[in-house]
Amino acid sequence: MLTPSAVPRRAVLAGLAVTAAVVLAGCGGGGKYSSATEQGAAPTAPAGATAGTTTTFNDADVMFAQTMVPHHRQAVEMSVLAETRADNTDVKALAKRIRDNQQAEIDTMTGWLAAWGRPAPMPGAGHGTAPPGTDHPMPGMLSDADIQKLADARGTEFDQQYLTMMITHHQGAITMARQEIATGANADAKALAQRIVTEQQAEITAMRDILSRL
Repeated sequence: MLTPSAVPRRAVLAGLAVTAAVVLAGCGGGGKYSSATEQGAAPTAPAGATAGTTTTFNDADVMFAQTMVPHHRQAVEMSVLAETRADNTDVKALAKRIRDNQQAEIDTMTGWLAAWGRPAPMPGAGHGTAPPGTDHPMPGMLSDADIQKLADARGTEFDQQYLTMMITHHQGAITMARQEIATGANADAKALAQRIVTEQQAEITAMRDILSRL
């Protein structure tokens, strides 16, 4: 049974993603966020992500992919930690959704870079710094010390740190995506950027809700 306060949150979260929906259910403060990937549906790449329109691109598109790939990799790294360290079931479900969806987007963007003949960042490329060969810092990236602090936490302490850090991380990704929307030329890249803005803003709303109930 949903409480009156849970109904508007469900309305927002029900339409959250193309690949998976985050749903708030339950009574009182015990809502549960679940993803379609938990029900057997694999995350999918954005429409048009395969070869086709990807041949038209500019420097902004390349920079978007080269910076968003390591940005997403860090979100995946953070979310993998939740599997063994998180206590709250909502945190675990949302972390799984972030991990699965962002890994699918990493695969899409590295495919674009290969098609464009541009190098993809190597795994482990800069926490909180610019990818090698660029002078564009990535907003919202955590330092190595931040990641270690998160890795050392357990239970409710981990849940609180994960949500707080991921909100900042998502805000950085949204800033980067909006830059691509404004300056990019590739239709697929701009579509993915818009998807990142929409989905991650909804996830920020979900994370703030969970954080308020911890």
